Order: sequence, then C-alpha cells, then structure tokens
Amino acid sequence: MLIKWRASKTIQWIVKLFFIYLLIFTAFRIATVFFFKPHNISVAELLPSFWLGLKYDLRWIAFILFPIALFSIYPKFSPFYSEKLKKFWTAYLGILTLLVLFFFGADFGQFAYVNARLNADALIFAEDPRESLQMVWQSYPIIWILLGLVGAVLMMTWMFRRTHVVVEDKNANIHKFSYRRRWHVTALLILGWFMYGFLTLKPLNFFRAFSLNDEFKSNLALNPFQNFFTTLRFRDPDHNSKAKEYYPRMVNFLNLQPAVTKPYSYTRLQYPGSKALESEPNIVLVICESFSMYKSSMSGNPLDATPYFNKLSKQGVFFERCFSPSFGTARGVFGILTGIPDVQLGKFSTRNEESVDQRCIINDFDGYEKFYFIGGRSQFNNFGGLVNNIKGVHIYEEGSYDAQKLNVWGISDKDLFLQANRVLASQTKPFFSIIQTADNHRPYNIPESDSDFVRKQISDDSLKLFGFESLKEYHAFAYTDYCFRKFMEAAQKENYFHNTIFVFVGDHGLEGNATAIYPNAWTEHRLADEHIPLLFYAPSLLTPKLHSEPVSQIDVLPTIAGMLQQPYTNTTLGRDLLDTVRKENAAFIIYHAPGWIGVVSDNYYYRKNIRFSKEELVPVKNGLPPLNQQQQDSARKHLSELTSAIYETARWMLVNNKNKK
Repeated sequence: MLIKWRASKTIQWIVKLFFIYLLIFTAFRIATVFFFKPHNISVAELLPSFWLGLKYDLRWIAFILFPIALFSIYPKFSPFYSEKLKKFWTAYLGILTLLVLFFFGADFGQFAYVNARLNADALIFAEDPRESLQMVWQSYPIIWILLGLVGAVLMMTWMFRRTHVVVEDKNANIHKFSYRRRWHVTALLILGWFMYGFLTLKPLNFFRAFSLNDEFKSNLALNPFQNFFTTLRFRDPDHNSKAKEYYPRMVNFLNLQPAVTKPYSYTRLQYPGSKALESEPNIVLVICESFSMYKSSMSGNPLDATPYFNKLSKQGVFFERCFSPSFGTARGVFGILTGIPDVQLGKFSTRNEESVDQRCIINDFDGYEKFYFIGGRSQFNNFGGLVNNIKGVHIYEEGSYDAQKLNVWGISDKDLFLQANRVLASQTKPFFSIIQTADNHRPYNIPESDSDFVRKQISDDSLKLFGFESLKEYHAFAYTDYCFRKFMEAAQKENYFHNTIFVFVGDHGLEGNATAIYPNAWTEHRLADEHIPLLFYAPSLLTPKLHSEPVSQIDVLPTIAGMLQQPYTNTTLGRDLLDTVRKENAAFIIYHAPGWIGVVSDNYYYRKNIRFSKEELVPVKNGLPPLNQQQQDSARKHLSELTSAIYETARWMLVNNKNKK
C-alpha cells in the first residue's frame, strides 16, 4: 500500500530541488533588504513585498522544474532511468543555476548602481561590448567574481547530484519503473498553477508589484527574471503618438502662436532679441558626466566637493533647479543636442536609425566652426552618429590626442580640456565646441601625474549621510571640479576667453540619499537622478544671476541661440530660458523601465504611470501650505495634461524632426 501511494523518485527529487531554488531566491531577496533597504522603511512593512515576491519566485522556479516533470512522464526520459540521463538533467540544472546566479549577481550590481532591478535596458551595454567589458573589468574584481560564480555553480551541481543519490538510496527497494503518472500530472498542475500565479484570481504579471505604492517595495517584490523578461517587450519603438490630441496644450506651453502658420506645426522662427550679443561670442558647451546637483557644493552639501564650480556659479547665470529628462549619458546627450526628451522606452534614440537623424539648432549658427571633443571613442552609444547631425563638425576622439589613455573612457578629463583648449585657441573664426567629460564614472580613475589634486579623507558615515557611496566616488566627483579649474585657468590665458560663453550642464544626476540636502521627493521619488547644475559663464558678457525656477536640459541650445545675433529655427520642445515670454515653468522627466512620466513645476512634482493606473503629486519645497482636495484635483489634472502633452509630442518628434536632405 505504501508503494502504491509513494510518489515516483523523479517527483521526490523535484520537491527537493524546489526547496533548494526557493532558498536561493529568498536569500537574494533578504540580501537586497540587508544592503539596500531605505532607513525610513521597517522590515514589517516589507512583508507584503515578500509575499508577492514569493509568488514571482514560485513562477520562475516552476519554469525551471517544469521540463523535468513533463518529460519524465515517460520513464525513458527520467533522471532515474540511466546514468546518462542523470548526467543530462544534472547538467541542465547546472546551466540554469549558472543563469540564475548570473542574473541575481547582475541584478545586485544594478541595484547598487541605480536602485532598480535588472531590466532589458541592460542589453544596451551589449551594443558596445568593448567599452562595457573594459569598464566592468576596470571597475570590479572580475576574477574573484568569476571564481565565486563557478564555485557556487559547482557546489550547487554537487548538491543536485547528492539529492539524486539520497532519493535513489531511499527508494532502493522499489522497482525503478513503478511509475504512478498521476503524481506527474499533479506535479505539472501545481507547477502550472505557480506559473499562472499562486493564490491569484488573475494571471500574475509585472505590474502587480507596483500596487505596493513604493519604489523599493515594488523592486523588492520583483525578481530579476520577472523584471528583465517583461521589460524585453518594451524595447520595440512605439510611435503611435497622440501628439495631435495634445497640440492645443503645446501651443500655449511653447508659445507657438502667432509664429506658426501650418496646422500641427511646432516650427517657430526666432529673431535676435534685445539681449542678443553682437560680438559673435564663441560657445563652449561642456557636458559633465554624472554631475549630480545634490552632491555638489552649489546645493549646500557640507562635504564641499566642487568649491571651484560653486565660485563660477556665483559669477554666471546659474540655474539651480535644472533637470535632465531621463537617466543615462546617451539619453542626456541626445536631449541636449536635439531639444527632445529621449522617451523611447527600449533602445537609446542614438541607437535607433529612426530617431538618431535629427535637425539641430547648431546648424543655424552661420559662420561658426563646430567641434566635438570626447576622451574615448565617439562610436560608444553612437555619439558620433548623433553629433554628425551637425554639418561640418570636427570630431576629436581617442587617437586624436597626444595624451596618454587613462582607462576605458580614454584620456583624463584634465587632458581632454587642455587638448580642446589648444585647438580652440588656434581658431580665427567664431566657434561652437562641445566637450564631453567621463571621469566622474566608474572606474573612477585619477591620474597619478595630477599630484596637486588633494584627496580629502572623509568618514564613511559622513559620506553616506551626504549622498556618496564611497570615498572613491567622492574623490572622482572632486576631481571633476579640479579639471574644471585647470580648464578655466588655461582658457583665461587665451585670446578667445573674453568673448566666449562657457555652458556647463550635467548629462544626468545620480540616485542616492539626498534627504540631508533636499525635500523627500528628491530621494523617495528619485528626482536626484535627474537634478543637475546648469551654468552660463561669461564674466565679460553676462550679468550674474541665480535662477530657481524648474528648467530642463532640453532648453540649453535654444537659450544659447537666443544669446547670438542670428535668427534660428526651433522645431523641438526646448525653450529659451532667458525669454521673458515663457508662460509656464516645467521640466519633464521619464523613468523608462517602470514607466513613470511626469513634470516638475515650481512647487510640485507630478508623475503617473503609462502601464498601469497610478498618479502621485508631491511637494518639492519645504513649508508649502497643504492643498485641500479641490486644489489637489486641479493641480493633478493640469499637470497630468501637461505631462501627456510633452510625452506624446516628444514621441512624435523622435521620428519627425528630421534633417532636410
């Protein structure tokens, strides 16, 4: 009777494997809590995340074990039929375990870097394998990581074999073909139930996690498999824009009337205003890698990482509440040079043939020589393809300099600035120059030859309190300030300096704890990811002024164009920040993977999700009076409409704002 009701050896083995994998998945979730839990969330508050996370884990464990249960319905495919099949199924589990550990390891690194689960955006790095692999090699102890990964897989494979032996020994007196297929059918039904969603009426999907109403809680519930394979389907560009529906809203926001004559056109011809400079000033646009505002001295951060730039900001036109539309260097550079937020959900727009070809305001600067300087290769993220929208641009990149290469990103920022200064000093015509830095990025190398750079010693507690993850990161951030100083000191000795507008803007901010500097929205709603400094510095040409209104990275080129004594055509979402006719202050922001879009207004940050029904309105200033329900509803409605209008218009522009051939 016991033999009749005993499950087959294959099912007994599957049960043991199930608990082994459940232990692995749960251990990684516990580790996520241990290393990344925000201080304002208690462990008890995370119980719903663990419960939902269990359902996600059961789904993916079921995917792993389902083939064994399915094929073993036929005894000749059972791992207990022969030694050969035992080795086959053990090898299958070893490969799947390697994949599991790799995904969790990559996910851990992703969480440490941007506080988000591994998603399909990671495939972007595969498009630049040379730089990606070198960056990883130079930033992390890869040999030890690989040895640990191989060791873990070997240990797990041994465990799978050991459990196989245990099951075999336990059933030594039972004929190996005593199959009861009802056990296999039951196992398949249970695994199918797990794949559908354990104890759920509707199929378990990616969006269920966001019902937890908290970024960390949602990320904790998801596992990297659920997040990665769901976001894969978001990578295909979707250009079904509703721009026409929101055109009336954009007419007001962009002040299109009466300049626009064609219906549904965003083109406006701008003539020089009273503030345009007749001296044909040179322009040096510096795109600063990871120039996060809350980590800088300009925010009042007491660690004072950028004292020199703080001094410059007081001598120029400084915007202290500038935001990049999204996170990522490629998306930031695209937004600056095109005036369009990169709202493409999958690939970077620089990587998409449909959107990389863009009309650029820089082409309207007649009589100007154009330059682009980057320390590494312009092929990375297809920066070169984007920059080549500028007619006649001279590109200087890796191989163009006589300075020694520092790391994967090419020569150091100091050498890049000095090399660019040498080229610019030799020009006899007005010039527009772009300099793109990279040292404030892993692997955070600082040349030993820069011996006059002072490395402060700061305690770990102070670093974490004021937003830095490590002393090495702090030194890299401070080294950026050192490079700015070296550049400006060199430029001041040249003839071009007094008739040049230097524009400094971050490519994006950095995620982290900004609560010691800014209101909670900067940390809890990740505004710190996008908050960047924007400075127009020309002591001989511009009157210093501090601006506190919210502005966007996409506004940089129209603002520069407005300073020149030349007409220009604007066909994008960028606006001249010094134009007093601007009617509404707002900066658009998108978080691609989770699907959040929103705008920062003077007092509030509004966001909503494009994949499920949820919206939020939070203050971005301390001490604001509370809004009553009617005021909240009015603000939500207004900002929701503006958010959708900018998003849909940007989607349309990505494929319609083309260079004329």
